[in-house]
Order: sequence, then structure tokens, then C-alpha cells
Amino acid sequence: MSFASSKKDPNEENGTEIVYDKVKLADIPKFSDLNQEVMAFVDKCTWMDKYGVDWCITSLGFVMVYVALVCMQSSNPLTFCLGVFIYGYCFQMFSVRCAHSSVHNALCESRTLNRIWGYFFGDLCGSFSSDVGYDIHIRIHHPHTNIIGLGDSSSWKVSFLPALFYMYCAPLLLPLMSVPVSIKELWGQWMKMARYCTLMMIGIAINLILLMKISGFSFIGACFCIHVSRALLSIPYIHVNIFQHIGLPMYSRDHRPKKIYQMSTGVLNLPRNPFLDYTFGHAIISAHVEHHLFPHMSDNMCLMIKPIVSQFLRKNDLPYNEDNYLSRMWHFTVKYKELMVNAPPITHFVGIQ
Repeated sequence: MSFASSKKDPNEENGTEIVYDKVKLADIPKFSDLNQEVMAFVDKCTWMDKYGVDWCITSLGFVMVYVALVCMQSSNPLTFCLGVFIYGYCFQMFSVRCAHSSVHNALCESRTLNRIWGYFFGDLCGSFSSDVGYDIHIRIHHPHTNIIGLGDSSSWKVSFLPALFYMYCAPLLLPLMSVPVSIKELWGQWMKMARYCTLMMIGIAINLILLMKISGFSFIGACFCIHVSRALLSIPYIHVNIFQHIGLPMYSRDHRPKKIYQMSTGVLNLPRNPFLDYTFGHAIISAHVEHHLFPHMSDNMCLMIKPIVSQFLRKNDLPYNEDNYLSRMWHFTVKYKELMVNAPPITHFVGIQ
């Protein structure tokens, strides 16, 4: 379908490599055709398919929080460590999977209830502002996926850190960054900041009380447990966020393709992984392409429409990017400078009539 060529252009982006992706516009299928197929399938789905499965998983998460608190009462090191791990697992489930779905209005049909759940899972449970998440993720990342200077995932890059430290150590500090980043982004929006600070402090207080009253921690011990449990899965969290966009075509603002081409070339799925899927969600792990094409669909629905989307893209000779976790991890470790330090090549989409 396409023909890509590249060259250095010293007059643009300080000599950054420019890639020209020449595509016959007539060869690009209409998103409306895919949308029609998907909506016909969705119309046949039940409430359980659309929202019920996700709420069953979330409800199990609340039960597992209590299990974790009881496990952390134990003097047995293995039982205690299991409790800490489950506590951290549930934190990621609430603060990533559930908060992500809520800002997309994908937890339930009501936009108002989604907003409320967003404050609960994001601000209170996750200590990160759902208002900031909405501004960055919904208003910028999704409509401008892989567009240079907008949704190009550059916010994940910390170029002064060496590869091994960034990939395997720095993410452990992520829990300490959520509050200052939220406050920085909300600065000047005083009502939103007041709401965030109030909910965040209530959330931390609830965690401290549960850990001290049920698990028997001291105040310092409870603070340390909160950080450790929240840091446990920070490494894969950072990984999946960089694996699925960085290294794929990054388009010029002025030469961007149609939505279906933009998402099929600029988004990557990881394979099904029960552990990661139920921690971060199918929409972030194994159905990320589907999520970017249909961002308002629930986590379970993104998984259910996966065969339709993959078949449609492949039938129309569009990319359907997939790679496994270990392959991406090795790729980013070996090519860290190229992917995470240097400016990416800028792709100019050239539509040929």
C-alpha cells in the first residue's frame, strides 16, 4: 500500500531524519466501515459483556484488598510478602485499569458516574489527579497519537538517565512522583487542586488506618508498606506505556494520516497475559490497537472486538502491530539511546490521489 523513503532535512527539526510515507488514499479503508462492523457486534452484546465482566473483576479486587491486609498480619515471611504483593496488585488494578476506564467513560453508561468513579479510583485510590489524566490522556494522547509535539509519548522519556537505570530502577520511584506531578499540572486551577488534595489525603489516610488497624503496622511501617506495594509493579507499568507507541511512526503535525491509518501504524498490542491483562487492563495490554480505535469501549469489549479489528486491518493491508513483552524489553534496553534519547524520525504522510 505504501512506499516510504527518508532523508535528512537541515531546514526542518534541526536536521532530524524525515521519512516520507506515500500512500494511495484510495487504498485506505474508511473508518466508518470498520465502525459499522464493530457496532453491529456491540449491539448484540449484553450489559454483562459491556460492563459486568469488568465490574466482577473490580469487585474481586476489593475482596483481595482485605485478603492482603489479613496476610500482612502474619509473622510468616512468605505470607506477609504475599499480602504486600496482593496489596500492590490491587493498587495497580484500581489506579490504572479502573481509573483509565473511568476517564474514557467506559466503566458504565453514565458520564456522571464515570466522572465520580474517576475521582474515586484516580484521586483517592491512586493519588493521581483524574483531571490531569483527562487533560493529558483524553485531550492530547488519544486524538494526537504519535503526533510529534502532542501525543508522541515524549513525556515518558528521561534522556539523562542511563538505559539500565531507567528500565529497571527508576520506575520504583514512580509512586513518589504522582502527587508533585498532579500539583504541578493543576497549578492555577485552585478548585481542582483543592479537590484533588482533599481526595488524595483521604485516600492515604484510609490506607494508613487499614494497615495500622488490621495489619498491625506502625505509622512509619504503614507509610513504607504503601510505597513498596505501589512500587512493586511500577516497572512493567512504565514498560507497557513506552513499548506500545515509541519506536513506531511519529507523524508531523502538518502531515498526519487519517485516523485508521494513524492508529494502525502507531499502536502496538502485547500478547494476552493474564497477569498484566487483569492488572492494567486489556485496553492497555493486549487490545491497545482496539482501544485507540474505539476509546469509549470497556476493557472487556476491547478484547471482544479484537478479532473483528485485526481481520479488518489485515484484509485491507494495514499493519496490525504485535510483539511480546520480552522482545520489546530487550529491544528498548539494547536500542535505548535511539528510542528514548534521540529525537525520533518524523514521518510525513503523503496521500496520493
